[in-house]
Amino acid sequence: MNKKALLLLGCPEVPVQTGIALYLASRLKNAGMDVFVAGTDAALDLLKVSDTEGHYVDTEMMTHQDKCVETLAEKRMEFDFCFVFVHNDAGISYLATIQSISKAKLFAIIFGHDAEALSGQIEFNCEKLVAKSVHNPIPLKKEIDERIREVERWAVSN
Repeated sequence: MNKKALLLLGCPEVPVQTGIALYLASRLKNAGMDVFVAGTDAALDLLKVSDTEGHYVDTEMMTHQDKCVETLAEKRMEFDFCFVFVHNDAGISYLATIQSISKAKLFAIIFGHDAEALSGQIEFNCEKLVAKSVHNPIPLKKEIDERIREVERWAVSN
């Protein structure tokens, strides 16, 4: 059975979110994982438009972020890995919620103008991938590339 990964996206007001979400989904899918995405309606619509053929994310595996939280809280689904995209206080709230209701290995993908300050506000245990990326996805991509190899190895070996 494939490992399951969740990408939890917030409001797509920071341009790098969509590209990085597709990049990460591609990496995880190529590692043999089933990739699910939860987000705001706008974030999901951007992914659907950007990946019309469903190469990286299957539209059947997309849901609204609040519905996903409800499903996790009711223990109707669980993930092996969860990547929460954080670029504001709402992202930290979702991260904390997921941390309290899921057993998934938790990753905070922290980006935007205030990435370092947001990172400092996270006081619970999770992996932090931090880059002051707003328009240019390369700093965040490099951070993901350095850290995602352990996830890929774990997905293949177990």
